[in-house]
Amino acid sequence: MNWIILIIAGLFEVAFAFCLGKAKETTGTEMYLWYAGFAVALTVSMTLLIKATQTLPIGTAYAVWTGIGAVGTVLLGILVFREPATFWRLFFITTLIASIIGLKAVSH
Repeated sequence: MNWIILIIAGLFEVAFAFCLGKAKETTGTEMYLWYAGFAVALTVSMTLLIKATQTLPIGTAYAVWTGIGAVGTVLLGILVFREPATFWRLFFITTLIASIIGLKAVSH
């Protein structure tokens, strides 16, 4: 169950990065709403990370959490914010995913 909580925490990390990207593109009230979304997603992400690390190894949990955030944010950047999808970016994101799976596989 704590692995599922950790994955959800990682997805909320992607959500707070997305909110930061959207806030950068807007002004006025809409910008503040995106920053509010950032604060909520950050709080949920950290709370779930704390819950997951109560039973999972901290090193593995943190690496998986940041990995999900990094991969998700890069993919959002490519799909939503029109960042370049170069061979090397995709190659290194793929190696990061493989590393996350490897850490999960060797954790007790």
